[in-house]
Amino acid sequence: MLTRPVIAGVDGSPEGFAAAEWAGREALRRDAPLRLLCVRRPEPHRESRVPASAASARRIRRRRARSIVREAEHRVRATAPDVCVTGEEPEGPPAAALVHAAEQAELLVLGSRGLSGITGLLVGSVAQEVVARAPRPVVLVRADERPENEHLPGEEGGPSVHGPYRDVVLGLNLGDPCDEVIEFAFQAARLRDARLRVVSAWTGPSMFTLGPGEIGLVDSTEREAEWRGFLTAVLYAWRDKYPRVPITESLMEGGATAPLVRATAGAGLLVVGRRAPERPQLGPHAGPVAHAVIHHAACPVAVVPHS
Repeated sequence: MLTRPVIAGVDGSPEGFAAAEWAGREALRRDAPLRLLCVRRPEPHRESRVPASAASARRIRRRRARSIVREAEHRVRATAPDVCVTGEEPEGPPAAALVHAAEQAELLVLGSRGLSGITGLLVGSVAQEVVARAPRPVVLVRADERPENEHLPGEEGGPSVHGPYRDVVLGLNLGDPCDEVIEFAFQAARLRDARLRVVSAWTGPSMFTLGPGEIGLVDSTEREAEWRGFLTAVLYAWRDKYPRVPITESLMEGGATAPLVRATAGAGLLVVGRRAPERPQLGPHAGPVAHAVIHHAACPVAVVPHS
């Protein structure tokens, strides 16, 4: 069985190059090839009296795209020299091209502020649409991400690429604990020989969800203990499957977004889920938690689709 490639979308922006470098390191960890994708946005159709000028513009865009791919490849080889790299410059709407490419990918890596095609203008809506529609995991990487950010400081406290990897954080929705999301997080931690920090939240019943006479049955301490027992049960089989992955669990009452964002300080990767829509929707919908952490997390974010 052929190994799916890791694919990185590049557009000449700092975010795109950072995504390519991160993708190169991830491809090495997964023993997978890396494909660099620079999407050339097609020009709007215009009536032209000089067809040669349109052909010349296409050649310029193609050369520009190839230049971006070569620069991205050069940066990848500087930090991941052993990775097998190929590049492509397809033409088309960027979001559609990236979503289509993701169908053949192990995962898709993008700059966190989005891609707009060969123009180089950063349009966040493109990355958001890809996250919401891609059939495979999408990792978003900020422009300031460096190889040493994935590792704990060295013995003297300075940046290092040789120390242990930072934690992988899993945002686990106990109301919908999906295997695809949990598996991705455990696998990421295993590949890094890193600790997996599981962050979950629970919400107690309100006066609007309780039936008559039930208000006296609510005890937050007992309810938290029930949720903690459920969390332990959910992770039981995964601990058995990944015995070498050390795990810590955090469970709190209330919303999950703020605890997850706080957990990314000092982490190497955050993993969250995104439910695939049952029917087509208007506009990108990644879910409120995924949408929030994409914009505020202090580390790369992996958004994993699930049914």
